[in-house]
Amino acid sequence: MALPKLAPAQPAHDKLRALGIIALNGMFDEMDALGVLRYAASDVLPGDLAIVSSFGADSAVLLHLVAQVDPSLPVYFLETGKHFTETLDYVEALKKHLGLINVQAIYPNQADVERFDPAGTLWETDPDSCCHIRKTEPLEPITEQFGGWVTGRKRFQTVERGVLPHFELTSDDRIKVNPLAYFSDADVNRYKIEHGLPEHPLFAKGYKSIGCAPCTSVVAEGEDPRAGRWRGLNKKECGIHFDFNGAIASPMTAPATRHTLWKNGGFIADPFHAWAEGDEPTGASYKHVPLPVFLANREAILANPHPLGLLVAPGDRIEDVEADLHRFASVAIQFPGFTDGRGYSTARLLSQRYQYANEIRAIGDVLQDQIPLMRRCGINAFVVTHEPTRQALIENRLPEVNIFYQPVGTAEIPVGTRPFLRRVS
Repeated sequence: MALPKLAPAQPAHDKLRALGIIALNGMFDEMDALGVLRYAASDVLPGDLAIVSSFGADSAVLLHLVAQVDPSLPVYFLETGKHFTETLDYVEALKKHLGLINVQAIYPNQADVERFDPAGTLWETDPDSCCHIRKTEPLEPITEQFGGWVTGRKRFQTVERGVLPHFELTSDDRIKVNPLAYFSDADVNRYKIEHGLPEHPLFAKGYKSIGCAPCTSVVAEGEDPRAGRWRGLNKKECGIHFDFNGAIASPMTAPATRHTLWKNGGFIADPFHAWAEGDEPTGASYKHVPLPVFLANREAILANPHPLGLLVAPGDRIEDVEADLHRFASVAIQFPGFTDGRGYSTARLLSQRYQYANEIRAIGDVLQDQIPLMRRCGINAFVVTHEPTRQALIENRLPEVNIFYQPVGTAEIPVGTRPFLRRVS
C-alpha cells in the first residue's frame, strides 16, 4: 500500500511528519535512485520539488534521473562567480544532452559581494563567509518556495555523510531527497558509462569533486573524493547541507575552531598548511613550498595551477627567487627563535626592495614584543601559538616602538636627529 502524501510543512516540528520520513526510507531499495526521485516528484511533493545541482563531477547522474522523471523540473545552479570556465561550459553541454528545459542560475546578491568581498579574495581568509554570501544566502529564498529539494549527495563522499538517508527532514520541516545516497564511486562511474553521459572536462585531470575554482584541487589516488575541496581547512561542507539527522552540526552550534593566523585585525582560518615530505610539486595546493624545494622544482611549481606560498628559512636567499615572487600568494618567513633576526631582513627585502604586495607572514617563535618590529618590516600576518601573545593581540595591547636607531621609510626619525635637518632619500 502506498504511503499517503505528507501534509504540507507546519511551523512547528511535526512528529507525525518525522515518522512519515522514516516510513519513506523503508520503502525503497538502496540503489533505487530512479524510484526515489519519481516517488518524491509524483507522490510526496508533486509540483513542490526543486533540484539543486553543482554541475560537478558526478552531477550528470542525478540530472539524467531528472530528465527521465520530468525534464521540466526546476534545476537550480548556484552561479557563485568563482566557477571554473569548464563548469560553466558543462552546464550548457548537459542541458543540451539531457533535454533539461528549466535550468536556472542563482546569483549572489551583488550588494553583499561588494560589501563583504570587494576584492574577490574572501575565500582566502574566511571561506565560510565566502560560501555563505555566494551559496547559502542566495539559495535560501529559493528553497523556501518549495516543500522539498533534491541533492546529489552520497554516503561515500565523506565520513560526515556516512549516515545519509534517501529522505531527510530538516529542522524547518522541509524534505531533502538524496536519490544517490547509497551509490558508491564505482556505481557513479558505471552509471555514467552505461548511459553515455558526458564527463565534466576536469574529471580526467584528477578533479573528483568540483566546486568553486579557488577552493578545489586535484585529488590523489586513494584520497577521499572530496579531499580536494577546501584542502587543508577544517571544512567539509559549504553550509547549504548542514542539518541532516544531527550528523552535520548547525553553523551556530558547531564548536569554534581555534585559529592561529592573525591577519587584518583578527584570528582567522588559515588556508595554508605545511609542506610535507612526499608532496608533489605539480599537484600541491595551499602549501608553503620551502625555498630550496622551489628552486629544485621551479618549472613544475610554476606550471602548478593551484594557490601556493613560499617558505623562507634562516639562511635562504630571497634574492634567488626575486623574478618568481609573483607566483606566490603568501611568503612565510620562519623565526626559529626570539633572538634570530634574519627574518627581518628578508621581510624588508620583500616589502621595500621587491615591492611584494601579497601576504608576508611570520611563523615560528612569534612573541608580542616582536610583532611591532615585524610590522615595521612589512610583515602583515602572524601565526601565533603563544597564549600571552594571542591575548595581547585580541586586547590590542602590544608594546609601542617610538625610538628608532634604524628608521624605516621617511616617517621615522632616528635618535639624536633633529627632524627638520633630516635628509629624505
